[in-house]
Amino acid sequence: MAHVTLLAVIYLAFISLGLPDSVLGVAWPAMRLTFGQPLQSAGLVMFILTLCSAISGFASAAVLKRLGVGLVLTISGCLTGFALLGFALAPSFAWILLLAVPLGLGAGSVDAGLNHFVAEHYSSRHMNWLHGCWGIGATIGPFIMGSALAGVVGWQSGYCTIAAVQLGLSLLFLLTLGLWKREHAGPAQEAANGVGRVLPTSFVRWAPWLAPGLYLVYATVEIGTALWAASILVEHRHLGAAAAGVWVACFFGAITVGRFAVGLVAVRLSNRRLVRYGLVMAMAGALLFSLDGLPGALSLAGLILMGLGCAPVYPSLMHETTRRFDADTARTVVGRQVAFAYVGASLGPAGLGLLGAAFGLATIMPAVVLGLAVLLLLSWWLDRVT
Repeated sequence: MAHVTLLAVIYLAFISLGLPDSVLGVAWPAMRLTFGQPLQSAGLVMFILTLCSAISGFASAAVLKRLGVGLVLTISGCLTGFALLGFALAPSFAWILLLAVPLGLGAGSVDAGLNHFVAEHYSSRHMNWLHGCWGIGATIGPFIMGSALAGVVGWQSGYCTIAAVQLGLSLLFLLTLGLWKREHAGPAQEAANGVGRVLPTSFVRWAPWLAPGLYLVYATVEIGTALWAASILVEHRHLGAAAAGVWVACFFGAITVGRFAVGLVAVRLSNRRLVRYGLVMAMAGALLFSLDGLPGALSLAGLILMGLGCAPVYPSLMHETTRRFDADTARTVVGRQVAFAYVGASLGPAGLGLLGAAFGLATIMPAVVLGLAVLLLLSWWLDRVT
């Protein structure tokens, strides 16, 4: 019973992790009017959030080893909860920038801690479902903020609601500290079947950096597509703005649904195969979406196919980390992977935007296809050396 309870807490934690990730963009048009800020000031907030999340991810290995995952999650939940509450009460934009620091630090710690704990104690099925739960949170967050914006109080009410959820989760982490310490789940199914084994780090010195490098490229591909797909559809494919927004939402929906679907078959396929098959599917979808002259339905189907292909890549690479490396190295690598993902999500889409500005929006998706091909090559290389 304790095992099931802890698993439910972990799923709830990842839903809560996704809640604030997608609300700033929804709230910002109203927030900037409150604080008298230009539209581009949101980029400064996102930069601070991303930087602090990356720093937290890099430092997570040492912190987790010293404090344990339950205590780290409890403290991080408090940080994010009070930071979000501070957003709602902030008297000026300077306070928003200041509060972005604990919000980013807390989010990075929760991300790294939960990923490592699930990779170490649970099968790849639960890892895929865990990241599917993040998608649920990222979907619910805009609805909460949208409802708040439609009310009398406005965006402040939305942040108060999400802060209450975060602080409630922090209390739940505190009350379940004993469960985290007693958790000794059996080895993941893949390891039990002899498909994966923990190997010493002496085989290749740079492998603990190659694994995080994949996340830098992957985050660029996924977030870059999400950021620029609507602009491509509107300005290059002449689709309406509302319809373009729906298709981008479908891209994220395909990733979320795909992760839950992959979880049903994950124990029958190795993580490495899931990554390989997913990248090939994502490449096919991105190629369809990048080609001009195709019927609109086929082109848009490519965007959905890409989302389904992306679904198993992040969780399966994360889950395989504890099978590639010894325990101490795996903890460090997971933190690096989370940090590199944040960096890629911040800088990669901006790089694609510069490419589109210089050579036209039509060049963005071919660059994404190239990025997926690089990912496939790097993942094959990492599999060979581990």
